[in-house]
Amino acid sequence: MAKLYFYYASMNAGKSTTLLQADFNYRERGMTTMLWTAALDHRGGENAIESRIGLHADAHRFVGDTDLWERVTAAHHVQPLACVLVDEAQFLTRGQVWQLARLADEGNVPVLCYGLRTDFQGELFPGSAALLGIADALIELKAVCHCGRKATMNLRVDASGAAVKAGAQTEIGGNDRYVALCRRHFSEAMR
Repeated sequence: MAKLYFYYASMNAGKSTTLLQADFNYRERGMTTMLWTAALDHRGGENAIESRIGLHADAHRFVGDTDLWERVTAAHHVQPLACVLVDEAQFLTRGQVWQLARLADEGNVPVLCYGLRTDFQGELFPGSAALLGIADALIELKAVCHCGRKATMNLRVDASGAAVKAGAQTEIGGNDRYVALCRRHFSEAMR
């Protein structure tokens, strides 16, 4: 029976790298995969999924009303899929997470989701909350704080490096906008 997996971590933990390695492993064995990522993240340009170490791949892009069940099952009927991989899974809607669970349960297609657990204020993203609630397997990837402890939080910073304490939940950015910290250093920065 196929499962729904959620690989979660703070920024800079290698989520996209791990996704791309999994995709490579399937394809190297002659299996077909389908990659998805959030349409709102355009940092990869033509390469929809791109890791900080230079790995990249094209992917389908989802928005809030994308019917993942319909789109993936249509592709699966044309070419059987060995796996579906979803980057930036925190941006999925609750309904889309249930569609992915249905793909695993009824379509017998493993679904591997990769994303942030919490935002820059320590709040769960909707997609992450749903995945934490219903995924068959939860796998935490590790990032490191500047103190050497496990980084679990994402601190949003302004151009001068000061902590941003309010704003929209979603603001796309990389190392220029976010710093992965342990909870202690995150809490200190947010005071």
